[in-house]
Amino acid sequence: MTETSRIRNFSIIAHIDHGKSTLADRLLEATGTIAKRDMQAQIMDSMELERERGITIKAKAVRMDFTAPDGEKWLLNLIDTPGHVDFTYEVSRALAACEGALLVVDATQGVQAQTLANAMLAQQVGLRVIPVINKIDLPSADVNGTLEQIFDTLKIIEDPVLISAKSGLGVPEVLDTIIREIPAPSGDPANPLSALIFDSSYSTFRGVILLIRVVDGVLKKGMKVKFFSTGTEAIIEEVGYLKPKQVPSDVLSAGEAGYLICGIKDIHSVRVGDTVMETARPLPAALPGYKEAKPVVFAGIFPIDQTEYTALKYALDKLNLEDSSFNYSAETSMALGFGYRLGFLGLLHMDIVKERLQREFGLALIVTAPNVIYRVQTQDGKWAVIDNPAKFPYHGEIKAIEEPFVLLTIVLP
Repeated sequence: MTETSRIRNFSIIAHIDHGKSTLADRLLEATGTIAKRDMQAQIMDSMELERERGITIKAKAVRMDFTAPDGEKWLLNLIDTPGHVDFTYEVSRALAACEGALLVVDATQGVQAQTLANAMLAQQVGLRVIPVINKIDLPSADVNGTLEQIFDTLKIIEDPVLISAKSGLGVPEVLDTIIREIPAPSGDPANPLSALIFDSSYSTFRGVILLIRVVDGVLKKGMKVKFFSTGTEAIIEEVGYLKPKQVPSDVLSAGEAGYLICGIKDIHSVRVGDTVMETARPLPAALPGYKEAKPVVFAGIFPIDQTEYTALKYALDKLNLEDSSFNYSAETSMALGFGYRLGFLGLLHMDIVKERLQREFGLALIVTAPNVIYRVQTQDGKWAVIDNPAKFPYHGEIKAIEEPFVLLTIVLP
């Protein structure tokens, strides 16, 4: 069991392609978490789609045991996050499990849209944000200009760490800054158990696998736990941490992040954002989680072979356990038969979900043209929310139609 004063929980946030996953690789190397012979580029991007597209889709956690140059031992929990705007929900889930964040900015591009959005997310939840300027070794790097943008646009006054994640330049300074600047967790192992579920997946053999951050108390094998919002009770079969593969442990204590397996086969029994507590010492209130995702793009998904309708439902249930940011409901089409209406966070999100359904579950699908959500007022003054063009009232019944618009912040050089 590690003292909470020796633990640092942090995330890496950045705009897409600013070097976030490369920095994660260098940190894993520098701490000896992964041997150089086992190292490969973007090692935390384990999904086939992530490696193909060169982007992070899923947030991931990894534990690093680090011995500093002065001989002091530290436990660093890194939670890697996506950079694309469609996966901001994954970022918010990861940040809920941290005390600090490394904000990586490309010195050749400066502050970009997701740099701003992710920095604001981190500041809203009260994290200590450490600016890291990457790619300083490139001829086109503008370190001073990037520094000014960080101060003027993001209002971050902390001294940045200057690095080249590709070569490893400045990585020791990053580790030193994490230990020095990011606060230790405030939890107490003696308090009643409270743990936040920040991600989940499903194994055919083990059931639901939960990624959790223990806020207070301890988690250990054989303990009877209860999930606050669903009321589900279960006995812990295994706890452990990720390096980045699963490593079973006797106990997870306050301040630590890891995984939890209870042999739960019903994927509706638990949900991301819920609080885990000990059945014998229930909590009066759940931990503050994060905002529910609001889908903005909708499309119909239908199996080409209608006999695969049940298989599609099973696939959506399993995929939704890992990615709760999309929603789905059954719908029927005169032309396409039985299928589902899905809501996504953007067009890339839609494309990723479609490809995962096809690749991971072997489904042949028809996907309808995407559309946004509309508010329609009929002649009798009533308003309705429409996510499917087929549900629009007849033209003569419509009094007004509203569609979404966005509020933008435009950053100019």
